[in-house]
Amino acid sequence: MHITSISGSPSERSRSAWLTQFALTRLEGVARHTEHIAVRELPAAALLQADAQDPAIAQAVGAVSAAQLVIVGTPIYKAAYAGLLKVFLDLLPPDALRGKTVLPLATGGSPAHLLALDYALKPVLSALGARHVLDGVFATDAQLLRHEAGGYVPEPDLLVRLDRALEPLLPASRPRSGAELSCRR
Repeated sequence: MHITSISGSPSERSRSAWLTQFALTRLEGVARHTEHIAVRELPAAALLQADAQDPAIAQAVGAVSAAQLVIVGTPIYKAAYAGLLKVFLDLLPPDALRGKTVLPLATGGSPAHLLALDYALKPVLSALGARHVLDGVFATDAQLLRHEAGGYVPEPDLLVRLDRALEPLLPASRPRSGAELSCRR
């Protein structure tokens, strides 16, 4: 399976970027090829000017086009996904997600932002052609505590929800448990 992940966080050490990468580690056995797009690392001028001809932007759009699974991770700010992610999604062709499986992931300060996945992000994914959207996973800051060695430690309930969302992608012979993998990364 070809997987492309998109991190829409403007922060280098964000919980949503970590959760996006962690989801990829849960799929290591089924991923044939993975690509990661950190939108914050794309050229700002090209993003803001919607310059799809910029080589870095064209490469990122191509990575989405080649993917079978697209993981979209974002922090939630003021009940909406990150503006940085919106700028990138606006560069994608109208049917960029048609025929692909999409996993939306989000983090936020409190459960009050939980519905932003359903009311803000999923409609945009649908507008881009996504018809097979896996159960979204939302994590609060309290569910992803900083680890002293770097990264985050997910709460057991978060691991269960993430594994449940990923279950349709895993071979039936490979059940996962929340404690199966190390949580540090």
